[in-house]
Amino acid sequence: MSAIGSMPNGSAVRSQFIAGLDDQSGDWELVLRESHHRMKNTLTLLGASVRRDFTRAGTSDVSQAVDRFERRIVAFGRLYQLLSDNDDPVPVAVAPFFENLCGAISEAVLEPAGIRCEAAIESGTLSASQCHRLALMLTELVTNAAKHAFPNKKGALIRVDVVRRDGAWVCTVADNGIGATGPLQGTGSRILEGLARSIHARLQGEAGQGGTQVSIVMPTTA
Repeated sequence: MSAIGSMPNGSAVRSQFIAGLDDQSGDWELVLRESHHRMKNTLTLLGASVRRDFTRAGTSDVSQAVDRFERRIVAFGRLYQLLSDNDDPVPVAVAPFFENLCGAISEAVLEPAGIRCEAAIESGTLSASQCHRLALMLTELVTNAAKHAFPNKKGALIRVDVVRRDGAWVCTVADNGIGATGPLQGTGSRILEGLARSIHARLQGEAGQGGTQVSIVMPTTA
């Protein structure tokens, strides 16, 4: 497998973008930008799925199509609730939090696109802030894979792993798609880098014929 590319410490513009994380105002700006970016991507996917359903649906199928649409809206509501910022100092149980997140992403984004989701989440606790940042990053990675990795969706699969390894939490999103052809780029990439820096994490990626894999490695002392 070939490396996707070095994600931190990129261009001067990228450096300026993540430098703001050293103060509270820059950190909040990052979260707001992520919220706007996430809303744009999810509404794009939602709109595409609705168009597919109602184009295919005959008169007798409209009620079922509406039911499916309603379930997706409810799932998006669950997803946005999980992605809402939370500074509560009480530790969050990792397994139920990320299992719920993966369930919401799967129902809202992946299932309508014909993509299966598998998840393996280890037990443990993290601060609410750490869970929130990791959730934003995982959602961005999964959504990006759903949008770009499967031009032919037959057998499409995305796997999410959240495990502890060698003194760090390692959160990985892997797909069996076409494989990234170069470094992650654009607004989503810069937001990922900034979020990683805000929790003292680093990003690692690989791509090949078997698909793409990106991991967030966050020391347990962060």
